Amino acid sequence: MRTFPVGAAQLFAIALVGFIATACGPKRGSQFVRENDPAVKIPAIRLAAHEQKSEVIPQLVTDLASEDPAVRFYAIEALQRLTGQTLDYVYYAPEDERREAIKRWGAWQEKNAANPKQ
Repeated sequence: MRTFPVGAAQLFAIALVGFIATACGPKRGSQFVRENDPAVKIPAIRLAAHEQKSEVIPQLVTDLASEDPAVRFYAIEALQRLTGQTLDYVYYAPEDERREAIKRWGAWQEKNAANPKQ
């Protein structure tokens, strides 16, 4: 049986606990914009906008139709930071007005997929 110095075993245990805590902790990073949980989605949206990640624009346009007004708010804020536009979308507007603005965003996406800063 191979034995390790006590210090090495303690370091291994600390590293293992750190790994488990990180793996089981809250999800962070812009890749989580597709999450359903607003507690995960909203920080991811903010980070994606801060990092200028235009690849999340299709998900942000989808999020404009969210039932959660906070998700809608952060989605349009991120779209404005990424594209410089709101296309007259107002997150607290009545649903029919939001629906029309979402159609404009869909048309914008088709036209500007290659260059979102137009």
